[in-house]
Amino acid sequence: MIDMIDGFKPCGKQKKKNQIILTHSSRGVGDYLQSLKLRFNGKFKRIPNYIVTRDGQILQLLGNNEHSNYFTSPNINRNSIIVCLENLGWLKKEPLSNHYVNWIGDIYKGNVFEKKWRDYYFWQPYTSIQVENTSILCSKLLKEMKIKNQVIGHNTKINGIERYDGIVSKSNFDTDYTDVSPAFNFEEFLKKIEHEQFT
Repeated sequence: MIDMIDGFKPCGKQKKKNQIILTHSSRGVGDYLQSLKLRFNGKFKRIPNYIVTRDGQILQLLGNNEHSNYFTSPNINRNSIIVCLENLGWLKKEPLSNHYVNWIGDIYKGNVFEKKWRDYYFWQPYTSIQVENTSILCSKLLKEMKIKNQVIGHNTKINGIERYDGIVSKSNFDTDYTDVSPAFNFEEFLKKIEHEQFT
C-alpha cells in the first residue's frame, strides 16, 4: 500500500515523535516530486515524510524517525512526521474564461470549493480516497510511533500548537499558511480515524 520513493536524504533522525502535520503540495504530484529532487541542485531541505496523491496512492520519501528542515524551527522538524496531500491549494478565476489557475499558473478546470479564507476564495477539493487513505496512514503512524490519538479538527491558528500531541495542520501554526485548506473534510477524516482505531 505504501510505495517507497528513493533518493531523498533526511537532515536528521529522532526516534520519538509527537505530531503528524498535514500539509499539501500546492501543485500536481509529478511537478512536486520534480521540484523536491531538483531545487537547489538536489539539496532542497523541505521534504515531507509522505505524500498522498489524489488517487489515494501513498508515497514514502523519508523514514518515520527521519526529518527534513520542513519548518524553520528545528524542534518542530524533529518532533513531527509530515504528511503532504497532493492539492493545488488556492485558485484564482481567470477573467472571461471557464477555468482557474494556481499560484504558478497551472490551469485547473475541475470543480472548486468556494470559501473566503485567508484572503482567497477558491480551492481545489481533496478527493474522498485521498482523505480515506490519509486517515489509514495517520492511524498506522499513531500506533507505530505511539503518538497520542487526538486531532485538531480545524485549520485555524492555535498558539502553542507545537506542544500539542497528535494530528495537526500546517495552517494551525501560522495565518500565512493555507494548508490544509477549507476544502479538507475534517469531519470525514475524524470519523475515519475513529473507525480505524477500532478495526
